[in-house]
Amino acid sequence: MGGVQWTRYWRAADEPVEAMHAHFTSHRYHRHSHDAYSFGVTEQGVQAFRCRGGAHTSAAGEVLAFNPDEAHDGRTATEDGFTYRIVHIGPSLVAELLPRLPLFRDPVVHSPALADALRRLHTVLQDGHLARDEHLMRAVLAMASHVVPLPTTTGPRGDPSAARDLIEAHHADDVTTEELTRATGLSRFALYRAFRAEYGLSPSDYQRQRRLRAARRLLADGRPAAEAAALAGFADQAHLTRWFRRCYGITPAVYARSVS
Repeated sequence: MGGVQWTRYWRAADEPVEAMHAHFTSHRYHRHSHDAYSFGVTEQGVQAFRCRGGAHTSAAGEVLAFNPDEAHDGRTATEDGFTYRIVHIGPSLVAELLPRLPLFRDPVVHSPALADALRRLHTVLQDGHLARDEHLMRAVLAMASHVVPLPTTTGPRGDPSAARDLIEAHHADDVTTEELTRATGLSRFALYRAFRAEYGLSPSDYQRQRRLRAARRLLADGRPAAEAAALAGFADQAHLTRWFRRCYGITPAVYARSVS
């Protein structure tokens, strides 16, 4: 069994969150465990593993769910190998979002909604604190819906205006969720719910809209797209172009030509 194998690994510098996107054809995981909740979604192929005294397989679209310190191994179940994404989330983060730490009964979960939440989390891990934390929360809540009741949504909603003001004043900076919770006095979950209910967007979406508007003004003033991207708070020109097209249906270059 052979073929090209590859891995891409990402680790947060400020929180216990790590992630990997990989394709394996001959690699075999030795039996091991993690000090975190580990959730993966198989994208292609089939992976086989032993966990909790039994043999299991995860095919495309299925989710792996390992509790902290739960021993498991892993290998491909087909000659073509398998591709998967996996996220490791520290229990301290899960405890911030749930009334009690969950224990997952089954190591393989059949849930398109959970698989989608994990994919979305994986794609925004490098997009800044707000987007990462919001999708992390969505993924954790999607995971927990399989084993424990979701946190109650009753009680005071809270005022998110201080968070909005902070984003407005620092839209080009990588504002963190902790800064927003300090400004509002709300928990992460309460902040997200209150902000979305009040403004129709999550904090990260709201910030991105402000960045896009700033970039539009800069482009209209004749600034090059790369400069506009940097000044507005985007990672680079490609990052600006991707979101500009998603939100406006055109590229920054088309927009700049239209106003010149």
